[in-house]
Amino acid sequence: MTKKKSHKPGSATIALNKRARHEYFIEEEIEAGLSLQGWEVKSIRAGKVNISDSYVLLKNGEAWLFGSTFTPLSVASTHVVCDPTRTRKLLLNQRELNSLFGRVNREGYTAVALSLYWKNVWVKVKIGVAKGKKEFDKRSDIKDREWQVNKARIMKNANR
Repeated sequence: MTKKKSHKPGSATIALNKRARHEYFIEEEIEAGLSLQGWEVKSIRAGKVNISDSYVLLKNGEAWLFGSTFTPLSVASTHVVCDPTRTRKLLLNQRELNSLFGRVNREGYTAVALSLYWKNVWVKVKIGVAKGKKEFDKRSDIKDREWQVNKARIMKNANR
């Protein structure tokens, strides 16, 4: 009898786009596959990925991840030309693509990459369909977050 490995929750996350949650109201989240080359998978395993400035570009009935940076490893093959900022195709089914196109083109939403993670052996991207925040929305979010921290501190000291 073989024993399964214990999997830590959250350990499958490769990269997060923390700025997206600060800049946008996330209305819906969609999981998409990512079409990658071999050297990109190696750089993902090494943790050399940045998706902080990335967003989803919708063109010719397809979705593309634009603005992400996969830094090539120095030990990568020399016969492959590595482009760290190339646009990568997102793998979505037709129903998800139609929904995404409709929300972005007609309703004025934006599609941004929220996180990059492993799901079994596949690399997945969590896409957020979002509306932009105004400055006062950002300030109120910061104020609420600081209040939660202060409240936790007060409760901790009150229980002593």
